[in-house]
Amino acid sequence: MKAMKHILRLLVVIIAGITMTGCYSHRVIGLLQEPGKHKIPEYEKDSVHEPYRIHVNDEIIYRLITMDETISKVLGANQGISNTQYANSYRVYKDGTIDLPFLPPIHVEGLTVEEAQDTVKAAFREIIPDADVKLALYNKTFTVIGDIRSGEYYIYKENMNIFEALAETGDLMNSGDRRHVRIIRPNGDEEPEILEFDIRSNSIIDSKYYYIYPNDVIYVARTKDSFVKLASYTGFLGLITSSVSLLISVLNYSTTLSK
Repeated sequence: MKAMKHILRLLVVIIAGITMTGCYSHRVIGLLQEPGKHKIPEYEKDSVHEPYRIHVNDEIIYRLITMDETISKVLGANQGISNTQYANSYRVYKDGTIDLPFLPPIHVEGLTVEEAQDTVKAAFREIIPDADVKLALYNKTFTVIGDIRSGEYYIYKENMNIFEALAETGDLMNSGDRRHVRIIRPNGDEEPEILEFDIRSNSIIDSKYYYIYPNDVIYVARTKDSFVKLASYTGFLGLITSSVSLLISVLNYSTTLSK
């Protein structure tokens, strides 16, 4: 009987521990919470969205449009095309320049995509008066790692924000540490910038942590106490029910033996 009593005490301790541990609450995983509550931080607004500036090793795509038949024939012979449009991608070298057909090296590092487009168009118009250029960034992606569906994702719109980026991954895991989300942002040849923030705060909107840029790496660590958390209240109640059922069975068995 003493052994039975020890078992009963152990089961009571387990159930009590489960009850105290509980599940993931809104306070822990909820987004857009008011700053100040539950130690939710408040971030300063940064209403001006800075456009992305081209870095070394970026890939540039451009399209040259002209009605000049001679240029069209040359481009068609080189690329197997017969129209007046020419598109290809070029890497930005360590000196910040790109090499384009018919042109000397053009410096584009530090320019926005729009500024680079105007620069390339001006260079082409020195030899092709009616030249028009459409330029874009080829490597327009961000990477997600950690307690989330890791992978590389495409930035499908201008001014993409952190919530839209995480939605592409299928959202954060419940065990993901929302208090210490990190963005690792390349900074050319200098050390990358690391931005750490609490994504639960609604003040993140329009802050410096809000927008995602090409080549960003988003890292979400696993919370230290995730191994004692349950994914949902359904699982929590199921575990409690199973424990209580086991306790009742042991009590019935103990009573039968004592008769």
